[in-house]
Amino acid sequence: MKKILFAYVGTLLAFLLLDGLWLGVLMAPTYHALLGSLMLEQPLLAPAAAFYLLYIVGCVVFVVLPAQSWQRAARLGALLGLVAYGTYDLTNWATLNGWPAQLALMDMAWGTLATCLACVAGYWLARKAL
Repeated sequence: MKKILFAYVGTLLAFLLLDGLWLGVLMAPTYHALLGSLMLEQPLLAPAAAFYLLYIVGCVVFVVLPAQSWQRAARLGALLGLVAYGTYDLTNWATLNGWPAQLALMDMAWGTLATCLACVAGYWLARKAL
């Protein structure tokens, strides 16, 4: 149980830190420029929290716990990030008027990298719990 808790908390903290920097510091002006009026002034906290809590469950169950090495956690994390963010962005691109292709590609690359790094962090902390 301790291993699962460390895996979850480590992955969650790493992902929140990375995504906070990406969304709040590095890319906020780009998202505003590309999405314009689609963006809310302030994000809705309940759905955002639900996403993060649920997404990290997927990271831990499908990547962090089954991985036998940090390299495997990195590869599987990258794949999970690409699939998850690709599902979101490609669906938006296909169905929403004006969803920028540039945003879809940037977001998919970010989801791939962020999930990879967060899963490696979760893997490392889970192994420290043993």
